[in-house]
Amino acid sequence: MKKLFILTFLFVAFSVSEGHSQTVQSFFDEADALFKSYVSDGKVDYAAIKNNPDKLNSVLETAKHISVSINDPKVYQAFWINAYNLAVIKGIIDNYPIKSPLDKKGFFDKTKYDLGGTSITLNDIENKNLRAQFDDARFHFVLVCGALGCPPIISKSYTASNLENLLEQQTINALNDNTFIKVTEKIVAFSEIFKWYKEDFVKEGQTEIDFLNDYRIEKVPKDAKVTYYSYDWRLNSK
Repeated sequence: MKKLFILTFLFVAFSVSEGHSQTVQSFFDEADALFKSYVSDGKVDYAAIKNNPDKLNSVLETAKHISVSINDPKVYQAFWINAYNLAVIKGIIDNYPIKSPLDKKGFFDKTKYDLGGTSITLNDIENKNLRAQFDDARFHFVLVCGALGCPPIISKSYTASNLENLLEQQTINALNDNTFIKVTEKIVAFSEIFKWYKEDFVKEGQTEIDFLNDYRIEKVPKDAKVTYYSYDWRLNSK
C-alpha cells in the first residue's frame, strides 16, 4: 500500500511538472511565432497587429496562467523578458495609433497586465522581477520599451536554452553599435539608459567605460569623457 501511494504521488508530481513545462514551452513557441510574424530589423509592425490581434491576444492569454519559479532562473528570466516585450506591444496596440509610448500616461508605471499569475506593470517586471532578483546589467539590452532609443527588439522569443547566448549577443550588438554608443575622439556619448540605471553598470569599482569595454571590439580610452545623449522616445514602428 505504501509503495502504491509513493508511486501515485510521483506520477501526479511528474504529470503536474510535465504539464507546466508544456505550458511554458507553448508560451515560448507562441511568442516566437508572433515576433517572427511582426518584428523585423528591430522594429514592430504595430498596424498589422492592430488589424489582426489574435496572435497577440492568444500568447498573452497563455502567459496569464503561467507560473514560473525563480528557482528555475533561466525559464523565469526568459518568461519575464518575453512578457515585458509582449506587454509593451499590447500597451501600444491598445492606444494605437500613437507616436510614442510616453503619449499614454502611466504606460510604464500605472497600466497593469495579467501575466504569470499576477497583475503587474512594466516597471515592476523590469525592476522587481528581474533587476532586483539578478545582478545582470544585460537585461537593459533585451527589454524593449517600444521606442527607437531602446536596443532593437529581435524577431524570436527568449527561451531557457537560448537565453545566455542572446543576452550576451544583444549586449555585444548594442555596445558596438555606433548609433547607440557614440564615440568621437576622447568623448563617449552613452544612451541615457546608462544614466538612469548607472548603479547596474558601475558595480565593484568598475566604471561605465570598463563595462562598455568588456563588450566592445574597438575599445574606448579609459580616460574618455562620459556624456549622455537624449533618449529617442519615438515609436519603434515599421
